[in-house]
Amino acid sequence: MSKGDKKKKSGYTRDFKNLEDRNFNKDPFIVFSLRFFDRSQGQNFKDWEDNELLAKTFTKIHEVSNLNVNEAKLKSIIKCYEKVDFPPNSKFNAPKHVPNNITWCSFHIQGKECVIGFFEDNIFYIVFLDKNHEFWPSNKS
Repeated sequence: MSKGDKKKKSGYTRDFKNLEDRNFNKDPFIVFSLRFFDRSQGQNFKDWEDNELLAKTFTKIHEVSNLNVNEAKLKSIIKCYEKVDFPPNSKFNAPKHVPNNITWCSFHIQGKECVIGFFEDNIFYIVFLDKNHEFWPSNKS
């Protein structure tokens, strides 16, 4: 008996109906990448773990992963800085390994702690961990 015959006899079939209903090509969910993560500025994962921020960050990433880009922007979960190349007065420098002509974005973990990066399609590339709100300093921080 071949493998195909075993499948037919077992009655096992895959049901992709729920996946088709979501239509991933129309409104894909946000996914995250560390490809452009900069270890030379901001903090590293160990520092965020020591300050009890890493688990909170992954919880937030999980929540944001259930949204598409427009939903995250409309709900003000992710803020994109559309009209600037790099924030004025930033304590960070534009990394050379990050593509030019991107729109920098951020989302807060709690209080002033932020994750900084940019979108390419539905991929949010995490570049900095900024626990002191130094990427885009403001009077509130």
